[in-house]
Amino acid sequence: MDFLQVAAALAVSWAITYFFRRRFNPLMSLPTIGPSAPLLSYLGAFRYLRDGETMLREGYQKYYGTVFKIAMLDGWIVVFTGPKLIDELRKSPDEDLSAVEGTAEILQLRHTLGPTFDDQFHVAVVRDKLTRNLGALYPDVLDEVNTAWEELVPPTDDWTEVCAFPIVQQIIARVGNRVMVGLPICHDKVFLDVSINFTNEIFISSFIINLFPEILKPLVGSMLPLVSKSRSKLRPIVIPLLQERQRMMELHGDSWEDKPRDMLQWLLEEAASKGTPFENVVEKVLLVNFGAIHTSSGTFTHALYNLAAYSEYLEPLREEVETIIAAEGWNKASLAKMRKLDSFFKESMRLADGSLMNIFRKAVRDVTLSDGTRIPKGTLVAAASVIAHTDDAHYTNPHTFDPFRFARMRDAGADEALKHQLVNTSVDFITFGHGRHACPGRFFAANEIKTMMAYLVLHYDVKFADEGKRPDNIRFGHADLPSHSAKVLFRKRRAA
Repeated sequence: MDFLQVAAALAVSWAITYFFRRRFNPLMSLPTIGPSAPLLSYLGAFRYLRDGETMLREGYQKYYGTVFKIAMLDGWIVVFTGPKLIDELRKSPDEDLSAVEGTAEILQLRHTLGPTFDDQFHVAVVRDKLTRNLGALYPDVLDEVNTAWEELVPPTDDWTEVCAFPIVQQIIARVGNRVMVGLPICHDKVFLDVSINFTNEIFISSFIINLFPEILKPLVGSMLPLVSKSRSKLRPIVIPLLQERQRMMELHGDSWEDKPRDMLQWLLEEAASKGTPFENVVEKVLLVNFGAIHTSSGTFTHALYNLAAYSEYLEPLREEVETIIAAEGWNKASLAKMRKLDSFFKESMRLADGSLMNIFRKAVRDVTLSDGTRIPKGTLVAAASVIAHTDDAHYTNPHTFDPFRFARMRDAGADEALKHQLVNTSVDFITFGHGRHACPGRFFAANEIKTMMAYLVLHYDVKFADEGKRPDNIRFGHADLPSHSAKVLFRKRRAA
């Protein structure tokens, strides 16, 4: 058999395989942005890494109100479009489209964290204990915000150039861990470095694992040491704390003098009720830090860049914060009344929320949507937040940064006041997800970042050296991150 015969046989074999894949696999019948044929689909995957937003917008223009798929390096992602389907995605039961499996898939957590990822007891602790104690914890949050800003960005009379993102990460890590583990551990350099670096390690590890086919992912994950190194560094810091608190619980029961009121204590109590080993609690400390530091650092940095680029909005924010604090002091209730500040963050998140897509789910069985579309088991699905957030059916001048947009909407009436606050989710604002799996820590995160910004506007002036020019975001796949190297000029606030 000569070369031409071999080539012809391979071509026929490929054509037959491709035909039957399209004929019998529902996923292959879905419309595609980019090439969909075997091997050629990798061209679409590489294009998505470079220019995901353009592909998502193309899909929305062609297939609005239904679904389309985009190739990734290790498979396909199906994108839901339009309010009706996004709401259907939100309502889908976990027995059909699983949020836990979606998160595990997109970050490859089962191949980095292992089987302990399946025990999600930290989510209930965040949703219940943390949220119910926000008011009581607020003095600690405020104290740490004040201390961290003073230490990390000392106020000076002259403009001082600061590489913003690493400083924001440190402040977020300190404030979050003031509530997570308390003093003095929240100031421990090793603890903070591990907590911050763990975020990068998860993303690096997941990207590498996603380069390989499913059959090789467990092996590749076991060969990546980044996440396991973080656990090893954190054990000698956290486990002695857990052991001492366990001893006090056994000695005094449910309460004792100076019993800590922090996430570590609540995680310990939940773990004790389930017989969960301390090792798993260490992992939950890392996971909660991952969620808090990654999302809040990006959110705050995006907002800081907007403030530095559009300095005309500094004074209205400052006036609102000063007026409310003078009347009511620093507390959770007074923070909730700062509508312009709340709106500033929501508008920043609308235009850049860390990811081009949200509400990731994985089909754990074959699913048929209301429009008859079939989603086969094992398929990763999501909604494109970058498109939902710039839909002109919901937002006037959707591509324009209008920082007090949501404050004006809230002024329209009591119902609107609730609907348009930062922590509220909807089909046209899915930064925190939407529905029962919306981010459980968003209430704490909102209080944290608004306190940080309120402190900033009261104590600093900010701008870019190249005034009015905001640095470009980092775009890679569905990541939409603030520049990690941009520098912001700070100086001590000058009297009006």
